Amino acid sequence: MNKKLHIKKGDTVYVNAGNDKGKTGKVLEVIVDKERAIVEGVNMVSKHTKPNAKHPQGGIIKQEAGIHISNLQVVDPAKGGATKIGRRLNDQGKLVRYAKKSGEEIK
Repeated sequence: MNKKLHIKKGDTVYVNAGNDKGKTGKVLEVIVDKERAIVEGVNMVSKHTKPNAKHPQGGIIKQEAGIHISNLQVVDPAKGGATKIGRRLNDQGKLVRYAKKSGEEIK
């Protein structure tokens, strides 16, 4: 099942539910099969790691965990604030995403 999601890597999103409600951040990664996204600075978890090349000391590392995409909304590029996403054909006949609040195309 290949589902089309309303969020892409690089989007600025608003968290509308959960412990981090009200925060905004940039999408670092989208996990399509689990319908989750990793957002910068949102849903931080403590991970215990053994010493390795990246972290020679090991210990506890804070990092982002996935958040379900139903709890995220794209931020409107024109007006700011959360908005719904629509899809339409542009002048070149290409399907593009747009913000329903302002009608602005989302890059």
